[in-house]
Formats: sequence, C-alpha cells, structure tokens
Amino acid sequence: MRIGIDARLVHYTKAGIAQYIIQLVSQLANLDSNNEYVILQHRRDKAPLVQRPNFRRHPVWTPSHHRLEQLTLPLEIRGLRLDLLHSPDFIPPFRRNCLSVITVHDLAFLLFPQFMTRESANYYGQIDVAVRNTDHIIAVSQSTSEDLQRLLGVSESKISVIYEAANPLFRPIDDQEAMEAVRQRYGISDEFILFVSTIEPRKNLPTLFEAFRLLLDRYKSAAKLVVVGKLGWLVDDSLAAVERLRLQKNVVFLQQVPPEDLLHLYNAARMLVMPSFYEGFGLPALEAMACGTPVIVSNISSLPEVVGDAGILVPPQDAEAIAVAMWRVLSDPRLREEMRAKGLARAACFSWEKAARQTLEVYHEVMSQT
Repeated sequence: MRIGIDARLVHYTKAGIAQYIIQLVSQLANLDSNNEYVILQHRRDKAPLVQRPNFRRHPVWTPSHHRLEQLTLPLEIRGLRLDLLHSPDFIPPFRRNCLSVITVHDLAFLLFPQFMTRESANYYGQIDVAVRNTDHIIAVSQSTSEDLQRLLGVSESKISVIYEAANPLFRPIDDQEAMEAVRQRYGISDEFILFVSTIEPRKNLPTLFEAFRLLLDRYKSAAKLVVVGKLGWLVDDSLAAVERLRLQKNVVFLQQVPPEDLLHLYNAARMLVMPSFYEGFGLPALEAMACGTPVIVSNISSLPEVVGDAGILVPPQDAEAIAVAMWRVLSDPRLREEMRAKGLARAACFSWEKAARQTLEVYHEVMSQT
C-alpha cells in the first residue's frame, strides 16, 4: 500500500495540528516497515520528517490553506500513484485518484463563527464537502465525533475516535537548577500559574484574566500568570482585558518558547489553567499532566474527556469559580500532590504509539473496503 500524508502545515508552525503530524509520522515510521509512505512537505522544508527506507519526502509548491489549493494540489499529487491520502488538516483534495482519510480536530469554526477571521471561515467552510468527499474520518475525541454527527450529519460508522497524546518530551523533572535557569531567562521570579495556547477568542483569556484579578484582590496571592502562545487572530479583547484589569505587572506574555523550555515551565508552574469555550482535544492539559502539573479546565467539550478525574473542572464563563479553583491549588499542598499523582496516571493512558497503531488500522480498513 502506498500512503500519502499531507505534512505541508509543518512548514508554517510547530504547534497544534503540526505536532499531530510530526508525532504520527514519527510513530508510523517506528511501527510500519511494510507499506510505502510519501510525505508531502513544503518545498522549502529540505529535511525529511523521518529517515526510513519506506518513507520519502515529496516536495510540493501548493501552500496550506491557499485559495487555489483545490486546483493545484490535485495536480501535484496526480503522478504519485497513491492508494490512500491522509489529510491531517481537515480538508483533502476533492479531485484525486486515491482513497482518502481526514483527521478532524474540532468544529470550533461551526460552533463559534464569530471567533474566526474571514480567511479561516472561507477555508474551513469547505468542511461539508470534505466530510462527504472522504472515505473515513479520524476524530481526536468522542466530543469531536459527536459534533461531526450532530452538526454535519456524518454517520458514526464513518468515524474512528483516535486520541492524541503528549509529546514524550513532557515528563516530570527534578532539576531545580535547570528550572531556575529557565525562569530567569524569561524573567519569572515568583510562583506562577501557566496558560499555554495560541491566543484567540475561544481560549477565553479575558475570563481567565478576570479570575486572576479576583485571585490577587480577594486572596492576596503574589503569583504571576504566564501566558505562553503566539498571538493568533482577533486578540484585541484579550489584550485590552490586561489593561482594563490593571494586570500589566502581573501577567507575563511569552510568544516564542522552545519545547525544552516549555518542559521546564510546565514542571515549575503551580498549575495550568485552560478555561476554553471549546477544545477538540486540549493537548496542553495533557502535556501538563504528563509533567505532574495540576490542571484546571473547562467543564465542556473534550476537556472533561481528556482530563477525567485528574483535574478540576470549572464553567468557562464563571470567573469566580476559576479564581476559587486556583486558590485551592495554590494553598493546599495535599491537593496538589493528589492532582499530581492522578494527572500522571491519566496522561499515561495516552500514547502516540497507540494512536499510530489505530491510525494504521484505519488505513487497512479503508483499503479493505475497496
């Protein structure tokens, strides 16, 4: 079987869906020496994602999310003689001469269209055609699977739920000197609460800032809030909330943090708080738990499914409930230790090897139905 995997997005970012691609390809390379893989990479990415005899890099010119993608990408893959193409970034080429599998990470663009830019809305607006046009869909959570069925009328039999996992890099460490060096590098001298994600409206940062203001005022906490993530889209309300709540000296924004530094920040943080309005999976929560860091997350969408009983669940619009949860974790060492143990156990339930095995099973199942 000759399998293509669309990895063009890795050229533009190393977060989110790009991490999914990197980890999946890496684990498939470890597992499968029988099938042939063609990895579609941006022409400027000269290094293959993996080095294996049955994996080869194929450079393509068509950029991700380009308005002409449906015209040019089919032409670029036409001569590859693929049996199956896996599109991890939702939208496959609609004209192709092979079978198709797509991964749907979330349907936030349907549930919260007000949170999207016009360009993103136009691109992801193709989802109706995509789910009809593909042979099988991988959903990264049961929540996303249910959204596909409810919002787009996809048959449950056409969907396989395959969970993501944390990068194996994220683990507990006990190197206080290294953690202190990373803190000094980013100017973080006090105990801190961590938020990790691209800054965009559905991440609900204004409510987190309101909760943090309550934590400072009501509980007299001296903690800092460290926000790790690039500025995404429609960020004005989030940034304005910092000014409005007089948090300029209490919130630290870090846009460019290498994974090795993020590992140390996860381990040094008192907790991760993720009050999103919606997540298709919620990878930062799993990364934090894999490091033994307590997590506070929204009680909606996929986050309860991922966190289980290891974290504290809060209504995303209830700043007071979020503030109380943060104070509980800050002030109760016994609770922190209990959450640490539960988080490590929960994170161990997810692995990229398992995800790759299940994905390979989907490839074989789709091929067997032809």
